[in-house]
Amino acid sequence: MKNFKMKLALLATAATLAWPAQAQQLGVTKDQIVVGSLQDLSGPLAGFSKPAKNGMQMRVDEINAAGGVNGRKIKLIVEDSGYDPKKGLLAAQKLVQQDKIFAMIGSIGTAVAMASMPILFEKNIPHLFPLTGAREMYEPLNKLKFSFAAPYYDQIRIGVKWMAKEQGSKKFCIIYQDDEYGLEVLRGAEDGLKDIGQTLAEKTTFKRAATDFSAQVAKMKGAGCDTVVMGTIIREAIGTIATARKMGWNPQFLGCSASYTDLIHKLGGPAMNGLFAMHQVGVPYPDDASKNVRDWAAAYKAQFKEDPGLFSAYGYVIADLFYQTAKRAGPNLSTETFVKALESAPFPRDMFGSPEYSFTATQHLGNRKSRASQIQNGKWVAVTDYLTN
Repeated sequence: MKNFKMKLALLATAATLAWPAQAQQLGVTKDQIVVGSLQDLSGPLAGFSKPAKNGMQMRVDEINAAGGVNGRKIKLIVEDSGYDPKKGLLAAQKLVQQDKIFAMIGSIGTAVAMASMPILFEKNIPHLFPLTGAREMYEPLNKLKFSFAAPYYDQIRIGVKWMAKEQGSKKFCIIYQDDEYGLEVLRGAEDGLKDIGQTLAEKTTFKRAATDFSAQVAKMKGAGCDTVVMGTIIREAIGTIATARKMGWNPQFLGCSASYTDLIHKLGGPAMNGLFAMHQVGVPYPDDASKNVRDWAAAYKAQFKEDPGLFSAYGYVIADLFYQTAKRAGPNLSTETFVKALESAPFPRDMFGSPEYSFTATQHLGNRKSRASQIQNGKWVAVTDYLTN
């Protein structure tokens, strides 16, 4: 009898220990999965973040209307970072401590993502598919961080070689934002040109939020460059090109995915025609050649009362990648089962023309390829399929 009671006690202890381990999985209940996202809803990247938020919410609404993920509905909570790492850290703390999220998805901005990662990793929370092409989003390898975006470095390294071979570029210069983003573009340009025996003829920088680019443009024009590599985002890309046009200087311009957005031609007008950019997901124009994209764009407009933009598609793709992974993980959803599912098999190309995404236990970057598009008659037009080094 004594042994029997001891066995019962041991079984009870084991059950007690096992249950909290299962119950302590943050963000997962019997009928719900809570995910968070840090977006810039009030700062310089609001033009990206608001459609990204809408795109994620649209996909989440579709998933929930169809029954959710293995019986669980997804709850998406978006907090405003203001594109400020300090504000982003406070927002991340709120999502972790108060909302108890299961994962962080689609956060925008390298500095904000970097600031939020430590608090997430301390609680075993994955940081998934951020809206930045910085290599820090997947390097060094960490079981909890995954990036789906071809790095800025790879995009530009590929792009300058393509420009030299296919567009006849012979003399490159660069204008880039004086921060880690801009440095990644610079490194990609330098290494890509080194591969083909060239160097940058001129380098010039600008501070974040700069509005006057006349000195930088004059410097590059004076160097006689026929192609300008751009480590710019929206306003800076428009400002640089518009300034060059006013000076009567018309080199070729090459940007990365940070300046591949419909806002460039919408805000910059006809002067933006001719700009090249490297990217992956395509702008979902309402009159797209694909019926699936046209129908999606119409549904988006019906829900949000405006046409979708590129970042609407990004947000939709991110939410769908999360859904596909959680579905693969099965009903016993945990951080461990989710990560294993993410690393298990490739994800097929989607209606927006994205590449095939594939993650492994040793490679947490889903894609290195990018393609070139050009603004032609006020629209981005793909001029290549996916290119590699």
